[in-house]
Amino acid sequence: MRQSQITYWCHEIIRSQVPEGGIYVDATMGNGNDTLFFCKMAGESGRVYAFDIQQKAIENTEKLLKHHQLSGRAELILKSHEYMDEYVGENSADAVCFNFGYLPGGDHSISTTAEASKKAVGKALKILKPGAMLSLCIYSGGDTGFEEKEALLAYLKELSPRDYTVILNQYYNRGNHPPMPVFVFKNL
Repeated sequence: MRQSQITYWCHEIIRSQVPEGGIYVDATMGNGNDTLFFCKMAGESGRVYAFDIQQKAIENTEKLLKHHQLSGRAELILKSHEYMDEYVGENSADAVCFNFGYLPGGDHSISTTAEASKKAVGKALKILKPGAMLSLCIYSGGDTGFEEKEALLAYLKELSPRDYTVILNQYYNRGNHPPMPVFVFKNL
């Protein structure tokens, strides 16, 4: 069932809340599916910035965007998501998307970490426009997944409710530590 997949769910929430033709950040590029989604939303007038620390992610995403004839809409950046503020100005992004963990089909020993991810989320919150949103797909398991999940949830819980609205979702009837979609809205 497609609508139960975490990325589908996150894309639908983003599509319902974020204007087209804006500035979008795929903080964890992976195989490029979120980058492709944002490139379609960007249209001719918008821009997408996508980050990953693995060359394979850049190559996979380039191939996907070329296949869909959308290569010119995204800047693919071989850097950690911790550095997004070097490319996107404060209060300028309409949406930032994270899929934590490792590159699907890639080396599982290379993954996001709790400290780097907390820093990146902090930077994402600064680059969001008022009224914009952050989407986080938090996975647990593996070597660092539980630590990262707990660190991110603790960080998000401490955000000022005056400045941010945090919506935590969960797959309630699934075992094996299913992914957790979380949405953060920067209040106007």
